[in-house]
Amino acid sequence: MAKLYFRYGAMNSGKSTAVLQVAHNYEERGMKVLIMKPAVDTKGDNKIDTRIGVTREVDVLLKPSERVHSFLTDKIDCIITDEAQFFTPEQIDELFEIAVNEDIPVICYGIRTDFQRNMFLGSKRLFELAHSLEELKTICRCGKKAIFNGRKVNSKFVFEGSQVAIDGTDEVTYESLCGKCYLNESS
Repeated sequence: MAKLYFRYGAMNSGKSTAVLQVAHNYEERGMKVLIMKPAVDTKGDNKIDTRIGVTREVDVLLKPSERVHSFLTDKIDCIITDEAQFFTPEQIDELFEIAVNEDIPVICYGIRTDFQRNMFLGSKRLFELAHSLEELKTICRCGKKAIFNGRKVNSKFVFEGSQVAIDGTDEVTYESLCGKCYLNESS
């Protein structure tokens, strides 16, 4: 039986690079992968961009109103998603059903919580349903394990605002932080 996997980590833990590596491994063996990401993730448009400079166009930019099943037209050996935290709970349910009922492995990559330490709805549903949970680790500036994503607007940490801020007029960046450094910045 195929499984639903959720591989999560703070920003800069190598999730997008892992997406491309896993896709390459399947394709190197002559298998067909379907790579998707939520359309709400406008960073990189229809591409997966990695910090190391490797990019790849996705097969599907899934809108919140769209069903995953509508894109399963060919034989698919694996579905791989990036930025899974932005999928709706219903889309996560559908990915689970595809893994179980259609015996297609589904590997989701994403972050657990937003810059205010609140869980994303897609991530929450993945924690509830995934057969396998795997944390991808990265480090804070102090050298400890980073578990939070601090948001910076124009180089200053902010702790209020909408959950999703990818594009806009201000320069929005994120920094992976351990619990102590996050609390120090927020006080």
